[in-house]
Amino acid sequence: MISTGDMKRGATIELDGRVYQVMEFHHIKMGRGSAQMRMKLRDVRRGDTIERSFQAGEKWPRVRVERISMQFSYAEDNIMHFMNNETYDQVPLTLDQVGDAKDYLPENQTCDVLFLGDEPIGIELPSSVVMNVAQCDPGLKGDTATGATKPATMETGLVINVPLFVNEGDKIRVNTSSGEYQERA
Repeated sequence: MISTGDMKRGATIELDGRVYQVMEFHHIKMGRGSAQMRMKLRDVRRGDTIERSFQAGEKWPRVRVERISMQFSYAEDNIMHFMNNETYDQVPLTLDQVGDAKDYLPENQTCDVLFLGDEPIGIELPSSVVMNVAQCDPGLKGDTATGATKPATMETGLVINVPLFVNEGDKIRVNTSSGEYQERA
């Protein structure tokens, strides 16, 4: 069983006879009354998302999900293809199953593909990924002491703010949970 206090992003729970993956959650403390938790849940089979509120301390059955390390091979149309590096099996996932994680997946990036039985249901990214800066404006000399940032477009199309010293073609490490610049790679 998993309770509201043990909840984390990516956890898979059973609710109303269906399997959901937790996308976001927020603890809400009211002035009067008990604390609540607001969660955004994605149905792993259908792909639709719902938002629900629960009382603090509520519990749900945890669903066992198998994680297999796979490499992102390529995307075509609405499908992303992943390859198991040990067996070379190909696993297709739709963009709905991958969600916002597609912005952090350059080709050949390794991630964990989540399986419910034999059915692939989604992916779990590492805490940070190394990406190439595809496009950014040059920084102005002398502006580096202020800690200023500028927008940069990554190879996947993701736009993040980076320090002024980062240039086009640089490799940088990006935090996958917050989408923020961490360091040069």
